Amino acid sequence: MKFVPYIFKTLWRHRSRTILTVSGSAVALFVFCFVGAVQEGMNDLQRRQAAKGSLVAFQANKFCPATSHLPQDYDQQIARLDGVREVVPVQVFTNNCRASLDVVVFYGVPPLKLRKARDFELISGNWKEFEQHQDAAVVGRAVASRRAIKVGDKFSIGDLSVNVAGIYESDDPAEENYIYSHLEFLQRSKGMNLVGTVTQMEILLHEGVDPVTKCREIDDMYRAGPVETDTRPKGVFQARSLGDLTQLIGMAHYLGYACVGLVLALVATTTVMSVEDRIKEHAVLQTIGFSGPRVFRLVMVESILLSVAGGTIGVGTAMLMLKLSSLSVGAEAVTIAFTPSFRLAVTGLVVSAVAGTLAGIAPAFHAAKTEIVPALRQA
Repeated sequence: MKFVPYIFKTLWRHRSRTILTVSGSAVALFVFCFVGAVQEGMNDLQRRQAAKGSLVAFQANKFCPATSHLPQDYDQQIARLDGVREVVPVQVFTNNCRASLDVVVFYGVPPLKLRKARDFELISGNWKEFEQHQDAAVVGRAVASRRAIKVGDKFSIGDLSVNVAGIYESDDPAEENYIYSHLEFLQRSKGMNLVGTVTQMEILLHEGVDPVTKCREIDDMYRAGPVETDTRPKGVFQARSLGDLTQLIGMAHYLGYACVGLVLALVATTTVMSVEDRIKEHAVLQTIGFSGPRVFRLVMVESILLSVAGGTIGVGTAMLMLKLSSLSVGAEAVTIAFTPSFRLAVTGLVVSAVAGTLAGIAPAFHAAKTEIVPALRQA
């Protein structure tokens, strides 16, 4: 530790090179964290839905919510099945069925069932205002932040306009990307005329009920019509809706690996250049009593400091931006929140430290093996 000031002086001696290396490492770790945040959001979404034990019944062989039309009276029939706690008919409207970073999703539900089906609380506005006015809506905090919406505003998307009666927060980041309105209002909105039909049924089960068996039972009940259903656990339904987007998120892992490789290359290049510039200096250190292993450690610490400094800046900036921006990506009315987490931040810092360690081994070994007399003869 007593040689850390010497290492800092060495790094500052070539400040332009040091700053560029730290900046490059910071950018690479910034991208690494953004890629990781999408995967964190996907994992969190699947984990939460699996824990809730709810099902979604959708019209069979349909994909985008605009194409699914189930008879609304299915809710009463499904509610009579053993093990079913609650059935919530849902009308879905979205401005974009394709993958988008700014998808807006409306869920139309019976107002008295909303608080039974969702676990969130209003941070502004009140439930009474929402329940008494058919054109009212409650808006997720993430949507409100992105669109600069506040209570009392009128929010419009296409031909659909609602009055914002409240803004809610949830411990589920993905949940904060939805807007909830009255079912009947969404069914009767201009150009829709969908009274008597809904996009999907959300089915809440009692504890201990096997969701796969219940899905099969519901689908068998409507096998002969009038409209065939495709019922799945909610997490499975959402994963299927995200479809190609899930594969793209999986492929984005390679971008994360490329970022780690970039950090490795940057730090290794800088450390090699630093060692080459100071061959004579390392020979002098060995002349005054520094052992080869000590020189090795000095160069290793230099490499790790460069990498960790860049990693700390990149990870810190990414976490801050992810927290403030409330970014999400969605497809077919299902959204994934970019989720910053302590685990992701620690992973980023560990990656930067490991990359710095690997990058420093070769140049540190070279410095430690420097022959004193030939090195001192260099100009």
